[in-house]
Amino acid sequence: MLERYFELSAQGTSVGREARAGLTTFMVMAYIIFVNPAILSFAGVPGLEGKGGPFAAVQAATCLVAGVLTLAMGLLTNYPLALASGMGLNAVVAFQLIAGLKLSWPAAMGVIFLEGLAITALVLTGFREAIMNAIPLVLKQAISGGIGLFILFIGLASAGIVKPGPPGVPVTLGDLTAAPVVVAIVGLLVTLWLLARGNTGTLLLGILLATILAVIVNMLTGGRAFPIPGQGVIRRAIVAWPDFSGLGVGINLEVFARVGAVTALVTIFSLMLSDFFDTMGTVIGIGGEAGWLDGNGKLPRLNRVLLVDSLAAAAGGAAGASSATTYIESAAGVSAGARTGLASVVTGVCFLLALFFSPLAAIVPAQATAPALLVVGYLMVAIIKDIRFSDIEDGFPALLTLTVMPFTYSITNGIGAGFIAYCFIKLVRGKGPTVHPMMWTAALAFVLYFVLPGLRATLGF
Repeated sequence: MLERYFELSAQGTSVGREARAGLTTFMVMAYIIFVNPAILSFAGVPGLEGKGGPFAAVQAATCLVAGVLTLAMGLLTNYPLALASGMGLNAVVAFQLIAGLKLSWPAAMGVIFLEGLAITALVLTGFREAIMNAIPLVLKQAISGGIGLFILFIGLASAGIVKPGPPGVPVTLGDLTAAPVVVAIVGLLVTLWLLARGNTGTLLLGILLATILAVIVNMLTGGRAFPIPGQGVIRRAIVAWPDFSGLGVGINLEVFARVGAVTALVTIFSLMLSDFFDTMGTVIGIGGEAGWLDGNGKLPRLNRVLLVDSLAAAAGGAAGASSATTYIESAAGVSAGARTGLASVVTGVCFLLALFFSPLAAIVPAQATAPALLVVGYLMVAIIKDIRFSDIEDGFPALLTLTVMPFTYSITNGIGAGFIAYCFIKLVRGKGPTVHPMMWTAALAFVLYFVLPGLRATLGF
């Protein structure tokens, strides 16, 4: 049945290979089970504790939404793409909507619910797919490479190999003798050794071995090696009953009464644009790495992918988990061999099991998954070899896309910078009419997106 539904043989894969890859994706994503509720509940933030969502309720919603929507992605699209609450957007919810605009947790989730419905409407009208199909091949290659660099940077930061520098220095070298960093470096060396020798299941094996090392290091240091409680610690109690009290909290229109229609609509638009292009970049990047794009750079069954992703945004808001989106960490599963939606089914089941076994998932520290992200970043960056950097029309927009993504920690910012530069250079060279109208529409939307924070501060809305 699995063979027929997921077309495993046609994709050159097997049940075992998809299962290993799906588990790999879950393990590199599992941090969201604890990080998302920590951000949305303002855990450890002086003066803000209790103003966000309850930790246990947000944690349960995070697992439930990720599990159900990842299952839907696998079953409806047959792509190994996993979804969960988006990093970055959850911080916007916490610090911009709740702390900044003074919205209640239900009202902030209502904003996410509404932007998810708006994106869904764009998918149903075909607008979202039209924009993705209008992107020139060179920018799709640059987006894929930029996401590779982004993943690489995330891995370096998660490992502790790089850290924020002193004033005037954005990043600097971390303490390579610190126990968590040593775990990450050893894990990377082991992963590279396995990869160089052509072992199957390299990324998963690397994560498991690094996790074992983390547990040993934590035991030797008296349980103080890792900053997040539970990481690197094997607990006696591994079962916890989920708290579903937050489900439905985001079906809420309070934002219009609290801040007014103009501010509410501007806020929804800015979040929608970020969500819109984050997913676009992720799908293009992973699709390019996996070889799913056709000769014109288009992804088959794209509308299904976008529909599930859009519904995930609305579902995340409604459930109190913030916007759920397609994860760039899905690339780890693809690099581990995933080729079909069966891998996503495995990942989704893991998230649903995490509803009841969250203490067990907490064992894996970020330093154990960082090596996998570094390897995935390396594999994805290889696509930039096909970009003509000698031609400014292609090369400069591609360069902006490649660099702005990791340096601003945002897929959306990188795509926006590339789009604007591409259209501008074409215009000044007299080739404006050759640019697809959808590209012009997207570029103008990005101009508004980038200037909106300044306009809001100046005009007070």
